[in-house]
Amino acid sequence: MRIALAQINTTVGDFEGNVSRMVRFAQEAQEQHADLVIFPELAICGYPPRDLVEKPDFVARSESEVARLATLLPGIHTLVGYVRRSGVQQGKPVADAAALLYGGQIVLDYAKMLLAFYDVFDESRYFEPGTSQVLFDLSGFRLGVTICEDAWNDKHFWKRQLYARDPVEETVRAGANLLLNLASSPFNMGKIRLREEMLRSIALEHRVPVVYVNQVGGNDQLVFDGSSMALDAQGRVRARARSFEEDLVIFDTEEGADEIHPGPPSDVEAVYQALELGTRDYMAKCGFSRVIVGLSGGIDSSLVATIAADALGPPNVLGLAMPGPYSSPGSIRDAEALARNLGIGFRVIPITPLFECYLRTLEEAFEGRPPDVTEENIQARIRGNILMALSNKLGALVLSTGNKSELAVGYCTLYGDMAGGLAVIADLPKTMVYELARYVNRVAGHDRIPHACLEKAPSAELRPGQTDQDTLPPYEVLDTILKAYIEDNLCSQEIARRYQLDPGLVRQIVRRVADAEYKRQQAPPALKVTAKAFGIGRRYPIANKFRD
Repeated sequence: MRIALAQINTTVGDFEGNVSRMVRFAQEAQEQHADLVIFPELAICGYPPRDLVEKPDFVARSESEVARLATLLPGIHTLVGYVRRSGVQQGKPVADAAALLYGGQIVLDYAKMLLAFYDVFDESRYFEPGTSQVLFDLSGFRLGVTICEDAWNDKHFWKRQLYARDPVEETVRAGANLLLNLASSPFNMGKIRLREEMLRSIALEHRVPVVYVNQVGGNDQLVFDGSSMALDAQGRVRARARSFEEDLVIFDTEEGADEIHPGPPSDVEAVYQALELGTRDYMAKCGFSRVIVGLSGGIDSSLVATIAADALGPPNVLGLAMPGPYSSPGSIRDAEALARNLGIGFRVIPITPLFECYLRTLEEAFEGRPPDVTEENIQARIRGNILMALSNKLGALVLSTGNKSELAVGYCTLYGDMAGGLAVIADLPKTMVYELARYVNRVAGHDRIPHACLEKAPSAELRPGQTDQDTLPPYEVLDTILKAYIEDNLCSQEIARRYQLDPGLVRQIVRRVADAEYKRQQAPPALKVTAKAFGIGRRYPIANKFRD
């Protein structure tokens, strides 16, 4: 049997566009003599639909589009994910389902059993879980259908199971000798390898081939890498789709030529591709075509501008330098060199006259009070106002340039450097910002990002001689503490003991993370690339007296 893995990029709510995409891929699968084509989870309506599934019209449209798709498909069995009414009298009114289409009709339907409820997932809020397996016979195989999380509860792979039942085990016990999994599994570092190891464990344990089809593309903060694959009963990868782009590959159950497309060779390359795809899709799916990036001559804004140029094309990126009273000549020089290297637009708008005007205006109100962080924040907010003014006038989206390390401890200014419509690197620790900048230059074979940006001491340049390390520990230390606290969920005592750090320093950083919660909840959406990002997957109260 020949099975086509149709890895497509869907948009939430774009029923017509999603269906058209599926028809096109199904036709290509038929041309390659496939017996079955499989599309990702909720491909009809796009994933994640979130509260849209609470709208009856949305669910009705999903159901009608599946029926319409069945009439448009060529003569090939097609398995596709969609949202439908659950049909239960008590419980959630909708289900995350998969339909098998053939001959213009829905010939089989399956509802997802395990509903993820951790990190960015909140599926049990919306969906009624399925209760039984679905199998169908095709070309001499008995195929078992599962949807994404259904495959993530293997007791032989995970030390701890989240659910009482294992749909994969139940499906094999019911007689399936080939497993199909429709997925919408978002990217984070290390996850591509993790999925392959998990699927191999399933194939070897149950001695059946496994076909996994994941969606690709960016939807809001989530980036889906695709990386669809098929493994035989010996756990060997026999087909693999590309990562971070649409693709169609064929898995032939008979021994023959395997269709293996290369994936990113390292986490650094995978993260860069994820940020590039996430930026491109956020712009396109939200109706923007141009961006503005405030260029300080520092490493963060340089990396954001580079990602934007690669994602959107240099003509669609404007770099804006806004020197102030404490900006060094080297910062403007480095910003201009970056813009020239990338081929993006570049403008300079000094803020010193505006800053002096602010100080004169506030002189009486500030009388008797020495200069402090207030004056620093005024400079940042002037820059934010200028960026947003140009955004309004030019119809271009502002990309904010803050990284995860700064956002974690509140080393950022509300309505200043936090202004923007998308936070491209807000889930990147500062140390990884440097890794990606070096990767950009290494791939190019020359310094797209000026060498000076990599070598200079990080500074906001809001007072004379300022550097980040005036108020923060070295970023290598800070990022170690933040990963342990945010991603690994360790307490301050355990962090200090495990990494042999000063307990007082660790407690101080942990306190700063808690105190900055109000800022983060006003930040632009951030593209997720780590195991635990700020945003929809990390829900802490702002009014909160608990301190670790």
